[in-house]
Formats: sequence, structure tokens, C-alpha cells
Amino acid sequence: MEKLIITAALTGAEVTREQQPNLPITPDEIADAAFECAKAGASIVHVHGRYDDGTPTQDKEVYRQIISKVRERCDVIVQVSTGGAVGMTAQERLAPVTLKPEMATLSMGSVNFGNDVFMNHPDDMDIFAATMKDLGVKIEYEVFDTGMITTVNRWLKKGLITAPLHVDFVLGIPGAMAGTPEALMYMRSQLPAEASWTVAGIGAAQLPLATMAIILGGHVRVGFEDNVYYRKGELATSNAQLVERVARISREHDRAVATPDEARKILGMPVLM
Repeated sequence: MEKLIITAALTGAEVTREQQPNLPITPDEIADAAFECAKAGASIVHVHGRYDDGTPTQDKEVYRQIISKVRERCDVIVQVSTGGAVGMTAQERLAPVTLKPEMATLSMGSVNFGNDVFMNHPDDMDIFAATMKDLGVKIEYEVFDTGMITTVNRWLKKGLITAPLHVDFVLGIPGAMAGTPEALMYMRSQLPAEASWTVAGIGAAQLPLATMAIILGGHVRVGFEDNVYYRKGELATSNAQLVERVARISREHDRAVATPDEARKILGMPVLM
């Protein structure tokens, strides 16, 4: 079994300091959190931009600072979000990709997101995918329900995207697919051949789905974007604490954790010099 890739989703767009006092917000805080997660075993950090007051932003200058400061501290893969926050325009959400990060996410459809709707028009999705391809940015296809994995397969069949693909199952969002073992097993069964996959379990689903992924040969995303607790009623002290737990569980199952360069090779990305 190949080594485990751990992604740390450090901040997100919705979590607040009231919910999680240790949430990293500024570029320096995000870079510090990335460094701590790298030491704990993460090889990818998934980042969202925030202004200093906590307001979510896709301002590419904020992302430029984040990427630069993370790279000063460690060699993790920086994966920028093109999801941004609910209500942002497609043009806003795409802005960080123009910085040519190593990796970026692409959500494969629209989805009810709690009391909001996260919109992804098919034309915008085409533009996102083409821009990432043109700029040499590795795409992580974010999938929140079964229709989105069907879209991934349809795009692949039409030649709009090419293998090898890396897919992230985000399970447990209110309004999308449940964060259950059955949901993960079904989504995994629909993957195109040769695709690698990560699971991001939301809230209480994070730990059981992470454990399943370790055993099944998938990869794992943890972090404050998806879950602010270490266990029920106990806030996590840091993103790194959540990463460290997954790394420990993986090693207990005799599955080694990938370094950033090993993750690049697994995902078919260039290794940094």
C-alpha cells in the first residue's frame, strides 16, 4: 500500500475564532500552522485566505503572502481553495490560481451548504479546469455528492480532463452526502480507474472516515475547516494535533506517512528542487 498523504485544511471560510480560539487567520498564523502540521505528518496544506479581521477573501495578494510565508517555513504542497466563501463570484474564487500554486481545488458542482447554496455553474467549472491546466496547477476534484463523481467520470470520458486524477470526497456537509461508512464506500466504488482519493469527514465524521481511508488505501484530510474538536466536547488545541492523531493511527496500521516529495510523486506532480 502506498504511503498516506495527509492534508491539513487549516482555516476554511466559515469557522470563527468564537468557535475555535486557535484558528489561524493571518498569513503568519497560517504559515506557522502549516509548519506545525508538516512536522506532525502533513504533506499538503489546504488554505483559504482571510483578512486580519477574519473576513474570508480570495484576494490574490493575501494568498501570495500565505504561499510565500509557508514556503519560507517548510516544503509542504500548498493547495489553494477556489471554493472561497458562499456568495463569491467565480472570478473572485479563481484569482489565487493566477499565482500558479502547486495545487488547487475544483468543486464539481453546486450543492446545498447548510442554509446556503454553493453555486458552481458548468461554464465556470470549465473555465476553472482549463485555467488550472494551462497554468500547470494540479487539480483536486472536490466531490460532495454522487452527482459530482458522475460529472468527474463524464468529463474524463469526454476528454475534458485527463488521468491520473485526484479526488477529494467531502462528506457530512448539511445538505450534501452523509459522512457515513456506506457513503464513502459507494463514492469509492464510482472512482475512475487509476484515480487516487482523499476523504474529508465533517465534524464527528472526521475520525471514523479517516480511519477507513487509512485501511482502504485512500488518503486523509483533517483540520479546523472541517472539524474544530479533538473529541466530543473537547476543542482541538491546533490543526497539528488532528494531523498527529491520523499519522499515529496510520503508523499503528503499518502504513507509513508520505513526505511532501513522496506525496508529489504519488500525485504525479513535479518534485521541487
